[in-house]
Amino acid sequence: MKICFATNNKNKVAEIQHALGDQFELVSLQEIGCHEELAETTGTIEGNSLQKAQYVWDHYQVSCFADDTGLEVEALGGEPGVDSAHYSGTRNADENMSLLLKNMQDKTDRQAQFRTVITLIENGEVKQFEGIAPGSMRTEQSGAEGFGYDPIFEPTGYDITFAEMDMTTKNEISHRGKAVQKLVDYLKK
Repeated sequence: MKICFATNNKNKVAEIQHALGDQFELVSLQEIGCHEELAETTGTIEGNSLQKAQYVWDHYQVSCFADDTGLEVEALGGEPGVDSAHYSGTRNADENMSLLLKNMQDKTDRQAQFRTVITLIENGEVKQFEGIAPGSMRTEQSGAEGFGYDPIFEPTGYDITFAEMDMTTKNEISHRGKAVQKLVDYLKK
């Protein structure tokens, strides 16, 4: 079965292809001829995930899935949430982290969670899969791996940040890893 992952990130495609095994042929947006930027304008993580998958289904009639992720900080009322990638007004990860750390300066409640929602549209039928990684926000950056807010996010049960973890451990406990596993389990049924 051929299925499109609504991304052009080759590393994400390879990672999920590995999880799916050889039962499925995973293709990127570029491989189905989709070169346009997919909109993320719904204001929710679930909505953005659905919006991207629905666009691919409506315009290319290819079974597909899309994801969206946000960091939700309790003391900031769930910010940056759906706006995580451009919290500072830019897509610059360092600027986003700096603004978050500044906004957290006087906060004692450091609880946060990463949340990913994957929307699958298979032959027109829609299913969503959610993954959550609970944790807390550090007061300063630590670690060089990962991306985004990984250097300031410490997952529950660990005393290191996502940016200090090896990729195997991170994938087992991360929000994206959990959502992907639910997708894989569903597709393999």
